[in-house]
Formats: sequence, C-alpha cells, structure tokens
Amino acid sequence: MLALIMAGGKGSRLRMGEKPLVTICARPMLSYVIDAFEVAEHEVVVVASHRTPYTKNWCRARGVTLYEAEGLGYVEDIQAAAGDLGEEGTPFFTCVSDLPCLVPDIITGVEDAWRRAGTPACSTWVPRDLCEEHGCRTQYTETVDGTPACPAGINILTAGDLVGPQDELRLLLHDRRLVFNINTREELALVQEYLCRKQIP
Repeated sequence: MLALIMAGGKGSRLRMGEKPLVTICARPMLSYVIDAFEVAEHEVVVVASHRTPYTKNWCRARGVTLYEAEGLGYVEDIQAAAGDLGEEGTPFFTCVSDLPCLVPDIITGVEDAWRRAGTPACSTWVPRDLCEEHGCRTQYTETVDGTPACPAGINILTAGDLVGPQDELRLLLHDRRLVFNINTREELALVQEYLCRKQIP
C-alpha cells in the first residue's frame, strides 16, 4: 500500500526550521517515519512543498520518492498527490512526518484493524489522558469509544472522493509511542529523552 508522508508544512509552532529535518538522536524526524513504513513493506512517497525546500533536497539526496505539492493545505496536498499518483479507488496511508516513535508493528496493527472493519477509511486516536500523562499536546480532542482522544496522525483513505468525509473506522490506540507528535520544543525534549535513552546500550 502507498504511504504518503506529509512534509510540506511550515512547522511554525516549533520554530526550528523545517520540522521534518529536526534531528532526534542525530536523525531527522522524517527518517524515523520513512523507515517504519518501509520495514512494514509499504511504498513511501514524501509529500513536500515550496515551504520545505531542504526536505526536498534531503529526499532527493537519499533516493526517497518525492511528490512536490503546492502547499495549499494538508488535505489539499493529500488530494493532489493521490490524484496525480494514480491512486483512484485505491486505499493508501497518510502520516504526519513528526511522529518519530512510529514503528512497523503499529502500522501493521492499524492496517489489520482497518481490513477487519471493511471501511473505506481509518483514523487513529490516542486517549487524551495518555497524552497529558506524558506531557504532550491535547489541542484537539474528540470522543472516541466514549474516551476523549487526540488524533494520532496516521490514517488510511481510499482515493476517489476525498472532498467529503469517508465512512471510517475510528481506532483508539492506547500506545504511548503515538503521543509524541512534535509541535513544541517541550515535546521535542520529551521525545529526545525517550528515544535517545532507548538507544543507549
């Protein structure tokens, strides 16, 4: 399945340049997301824009497939990429580029749950309490399975009519690795500590 990694935004809240290239344990955030999808055996395309020229150069230098969007907005860039890449009627992943704790087993679990549900789309959510427990964002919440939850940033859509909402599985995941969606320097410091500690022999 195709995986569109969205890397065309300004990253203005973090204020550290292009957010996909902000390093954690000497690696750009984007590389963690790409590796997770590739190990899970999905075809990766990074969706960048004029707002992220260094990210585009980074992808070109490493042979990462790149789609150059107009940067009109998150949803608009997904629509353009899915249409231009010939994904009509085909399911595909979308994922933010600032989810550095994403790992292949999470991706596989999301896909398995979506296939069992049989819906065109799947959105993923993390309990708000879990986010707050680890000092992470709770800027947007909805109630999922009776639980206040924040979007996790990894989704499945079926290309075609992406203008309106698709019938979707709303998948609540009690997984601390998904709370680290990096929008502030405080969240960056938290994930630096989490990931770098894991890499110490």
